[in-house]
Amino acid sequence: MSDRLSSIITRSGDEGSTGLGDGSRVSKNADRIHALGDVDELNTIIGLLRCETLPQAVDAFLAEVQHDLFDLGSELAVPGYQALQAAQLGMLEQQAAVWNEALTPLKEFILPGGCRAAAVAHQARAVCRRAERSVVALGLFEPMPPLPRQYLNRLSDVLFILSRHLNVAAGVPDVLWQPRRVPAAQ
Repeated sequence: MSDRLSSIITRSGDEGSTGLGDGSRVSKNADRIHALGDVDELNTIIGLLRCETLPQAVDAFLAEVQHDLFDLGSELAVPGYQALQAAQLGMLEQQAAVWNEALTPLKEFILPGGCRAAAVAHQARAVCRRAERSVVALGLFEPMPPLPRQYLNRLSDVLFILSRHLNVAAGVPDVLWQPRRVPAAQ
């Protein structure tokens, strides 16, 4: 790895293309690069979330997710390569069940917020949905295995559940949506 990344500034993308892991070059505006960038942004926001004070089990889970997202990114960077495994999807489902079991059922929609960590988890959820849309768009034009799409779909659900879990851990209520509000008189 150190040999491959010894020179970060290469100038090879100055004309608007970028290299894929298979040696081919594509436009920096290609669907594959949009999907790769959205997954990278998601990983970055999860890294930001991990800078918050979190329960150790949550931090360990998010560390695993970051590695999974790098695996997903490698699939996007190397057409035809498959890195994600069904066990990684299963881990998401298992964690969702554990956290969701301890939460009260929702009767209202909630707004992003509560404690700061929960708000960042909501931001990650929104970016995860964008990454999922990018992977779906890529799959319309290029062959894509279903696991990356499924992983992102499940992860967005887990991040929503995590936001609620973090609010409970912080002793902060979820922010409930109030439909048909009447603006306060001034």
